[in-house]
Amino acid sequence: MLLHRTAWVALVSLFVLVVVGATVRVTGSGLGCPDWPTCWGCLIPPTSVDQIDVDRLDIEKFKRHAIKKGIDPDTITRETVLDSFDPVHTWIEFGNRLTSLPLGFSTLLLALLSFRAPRFRGTVILLAWLSLVDVLANAVMGAIVVRSGLQPGIITLHMALAFLLIMLLDSVVWLTRPGSSETTTPATSASQTDRRLLFVSLIFFGCLFAEGLLGSQLREQTDEMSHAVGGLARSEWLGQLSATWIYKIHRTFSWSLLLTSGLMLAWSGDQRRAGAREPKLIFALVILMMLMGVILGHISIFAVVQVAHVGTTAVLLALTWHWIMRLWSARASARVSAR
Repeated sequence: MLLHRTAWVALVSLFVLVVVGATVRVTGSGLGCPDWPTCWGCLIPPTSVDQIDVDRLDIEKFKRHAIKKGIDPDTITRETVLDSFDPVHTWIEFGNRLTSLPLGFSTLLLALLSFRAPRFRGTVILLAWLSLVDVLANAVMGAIVVRSGLQPGIITLHMALAFLLIMLLDSVVWLTRPGSSETTTPATSASQTDRRLLFVSLIFFGCLFAEGLLGSQLREQTDEMSHAVGGLARSEWLGQLSATWIYKIHRTFSWSLLLTSGLMLAWSGDQRRAGAREPKLIFALVILMMLMGVILGHISIFAVVQVAHVGTTAVLLALTWHWIMRLWSARASARVSAR
């Protein structure tokens, strides 16, 4: 079904964009393109400083960014602006913008195709168009991120919109899946649709969502630290980072994920016997994320581990939401069968 495949394309495109966006963050390439929608005043980014026309740049904006970083704006000149050009950072950020195109086009197509949904038409139309609104809002937010000079808080809101989009697109994938018109599922007994299993799954999802936003704020801390500590190696950031309250809450709160995912696995026996694999995968991904957290918190803040941590969070959010929809559907089917 074209609608179902389009929803999958949009969801996978979102995963790619989240990973690429995380790469932008950990490499410090957020201002690789200091203007928007152009990049250094060009539609195609320059590869050398000689290709930059300084007259097309807003020098006053660079001065405003300098003030936010505690730098004397009088030191910002055309020459210092050109000296800040880094082709690697520029193309990493431009790559982030390019990867947003497949998501935008597929989400637009999904919204148009939603009127052809054979089942749950009203719900699918609503979710598809909300997804498009979310993409447009996040595009605007991306421009604000650039123009604000990576102002703390805005980046976390940028991530929150991405998490919300995962829920919306995942819901469309579920509702348009083949066989979704069936009134029953392989798991319909009272024990298989236990209310406590659904409850703990919702608690886990809420904790995971909160942990993701805390992690985004923690990465904002590392961004600020990278400017504050100058040439200090990433491995030496740990002492300063571990003293922050966000780090302590993020580290402690992670145990809630292990506890709730363990309960989900323990209480999902009937669902797993019916073919559901989500509880095992969720628990395994939580263990993997905690191992990555140990590496980041006790060994070194490796950039590749940071990117993998963010990507795993996105996948885990989608998997957990898929699992919640499975439980909800099974519970609804059980009610229908009981009538």
